[in-house]
Amino acid sequence: MNILYLIDRIELKYFEFNNLVTNFWLIRELLRNNNQVHITTIDKLGVKNNKGYSHCYKVYEKNDDIFYTKEPETKDIEEFKLVMFRNDPPVDLDYINATYIFDFVDRTKTFVINEPKSIRDFNEKLHAMLYPDLMPEHIVTSDKTDILKFLDKHQEIVLKPLNKCFGAGVMTLKQGDKNTSVIINSMTNNGTNLVMVQKYIEQAKYGDKRVLFLGEDVLPYCIQKLPSNNDFKFNEHCDENIIKATLSESEIEKFKPVAKKLNSMGIYMAGLDVIDEKIIEINVTSPCYFIKEINQHFGIKLEKTITDYILKLTQKI
Repeated sequence: MNILYLIDRIELKYFEFNNLVTNFWLIRELLRNNNQVHITTIDKLGVKNNKGYSHCYKVYEKNDDIFYTKEPETKDIEEFKLVMFRNDPPVDLDYINATYIFDFVDRTKTFVINEPKSIRDFNEKLHAMLYPDLMPEHIVTSDKTDILKFLDKHQEIVLKPLNKCFGAGVMTLKQGDKNTSVIINSMTNNGTNLVMVQKYIEQAKYGDKRVLFLGEDVLPYCIQKLPSNNDFKFNEHCDENIIKATLSESEIEKFKPVAKKLNSMGIYMAGLDVIDEKIIEINVTSPCYFIKEINQHFGIKLEKTITDYILKLTQKI
């Protein structure tokens, strides 16, 4: 099968097998399944003659590492049976424009995971509100008065920008903090930018779980991401900050409808960030599957499970 794998620009710049990067595990496993893989980035996409195309590079494996040929090839996207659309957020204007390219790709010829239009329409923080009963109490607003009322009610809150990633810009705020006005004005750009405001969950001091979806299934493998660098949130991907976790039957049953809904939208690979059985974010762009850690903790080869699913799904079209 010919596969085009869209990775982040920083991953192309430092392209070598990195066992912390989900994309590299999957690319190597796809190669080991005798597929031909090319890589590209969002800035190398375009449209000509009303068809999406890409400047891309052929990938090969050598000594358990992955490399790519330095001479780019120009190919119509429809030459590929499968496209893995896994550019990292933030979902900025460049990202959104890249999703438009796939409006000019015939889906009867090329299968795309995850569906770019659905990614474009799905804000990872905002659209978690499709499942209000599964979230901590929350509002989305740019209004300072609204935030102050919410803070007065809950005493401690979390404020999140809607378009950033990897925990960037996320802050906690306690009732009585002398910098309350400054923090709110800064987060909302003086009342002009919407932010997600959530009730702070006390169990956040123990970190959050990454719950993984594959199609309609909630995977049974789970890790806990611990707060790092004296922060209240996970912000450093290292062994000390990622521990084995388990999913309760209650959690699995709660999250199955979410997996089913996302799957129906063409979002086959997603990850929930969960604290105390509450969803704090739904990752749909390029969710990290923590393959290295899950393999170590559970004695499995998660990359094989994922690629087997992807290849079987693609063969159905």
